[in-house]
Amino acid sequence: LLSLLPQQSEAIVIYTGWERHALVGSDIRLSCSFFSWRWTSEDVTFSWSYRPDGARDAISIFHYTGGAPYVDNKGPFRDRLEFVGNPGRRDGSILLKNLDYTDNGTFTCDAKNPPDIVGRASSVRLLVFEKVPIQAGVITGSIIGAVLGLLLLIVVIYYLMRFLVARRVFNLSVSKHGKKGKGKEGSQQRQASPLVVGSLTTTQRQQQQLTTTAHKYRTTQVM
Repeated sequence: LLSLLPQQSEAIVIYTGWERHALVGSDIRLSCSFFSWRWTSEDVTFSWSYRPDGARDAISIFHYTGGAPYVDNKGPFRDRLEFVGNPGRRDGSILLKNLDYTDNGTFTCDAKNPPDIVGRASSVRLLVFEKVPIQAGVITGSIIGAVLGLLLLIVVIYYLMRFLVARRVFNLSVSKHGKKGKGKEGSQQRQASPLVVGSLTTTQRQQQQLTTTAHKYRTTQVM
């Protein structure tokens, strides 16, 4: 009985790139995949459409259904489009060959995995250049790297200045302590000098008194 009941449809999510760059004359792969809660159905389908820059309407350029790919034989990619996906792995990618400036535009992929058929198509923009420009991510990364390098340099300079200042203060402190020590030794020497002089003066006086007493004694004996 359960097998006779209709299966409930769930949402399907489709993924493509956001923007692709390519050179004139080169080939490019436009990827398309999807997410679905169910197993990949044998009736899975992929559809690609293309809207040139400046145009309002899109044209169908590729369709995959019933296990077979179908390429539009009258459109701008009739001889330059190849299906390179793997529907069993939910891959509906296409390959565009020999690109030209006129290929600039928006490519939209839609996928169905019955009974999951409700989902929003995803688009990718193709820009063809003679030379591929530097992408914004590369420029942003360079700017961020330069800013980080500058900040690192500022931090190194800051700590180097702190080290030099601390070293200067240490040298000044050692120099002041050295001068104080020499000053104390000098003052001690100066304080000791008067004592020595005073002691010498006292001794001289005592010697003079002894000499005078001895002279008086001799004089008395002679008389």
